[in-house]
Amino acid sequence: MSRIGKKPIPLPAGVKVQVEGNVVAVQGPKGKVETHLPAGVKLEHKDGQVLAVREDDSKAAVHGLVRALVYNAVQGVSQGWSRDLEIVGIGYRAELKGKGTVVFSLGYSHPIEFPLPSGIEVVVDAKQVKLTLSGVDRQKVGQVAADMRSLRPPDPYKNKGIRYAGERLKKKVGKTGAK
Repeated sequence: MSRIGKKPIPLPAGVKVQVEGNVVAVQGPKGKVETHLPAGVKLEHKDGQVLAVREDDSKAAVHGLVRALVYNAVQGVSQGWSRDLEIVGIGYRAELKGKGTVVFSLGYSHPIEFPLPSGIEVVVDAKQVKLTLSGVDRQKVGQVAADMRSLRPPDPYKNKGIRYAGERLKKKVGKTGAK
């Protein structure tokens, strides 16, 4: 039995869940998220909660997945998801250009313009080295953060680059001098 799949999903006030075929639409105060569900798992409403129920034991592999996807959608439309990035390095910075573009200066010969997808908001702090991405879709927020990090991942010798807030990096030892 799936331990995660058996947990009920509490619905906060103002959140509506509609199931149409294999698509679940979750609507709340922050927005709307649609999630595709694999076949063999149904959602049932009981006492202000949503429960994922599988047809038989052959669908055990996706039972917990369905529950997690719906839970992430409910959390996204009620509270939202966010991801923090830090930029480390002399002269490395980011700035907002209009509403939909972030311009990075990362030590290359040119600035990098990063267009933001719809549904994602970015806040850059005053020092231009901390970014906070937020949105209602957890997968999209995580993917945009990973794409930004891949522009200049932290190098293992000086740890310069873009990293997630709180990310712990192993620093390598450089070359030893001639003896």
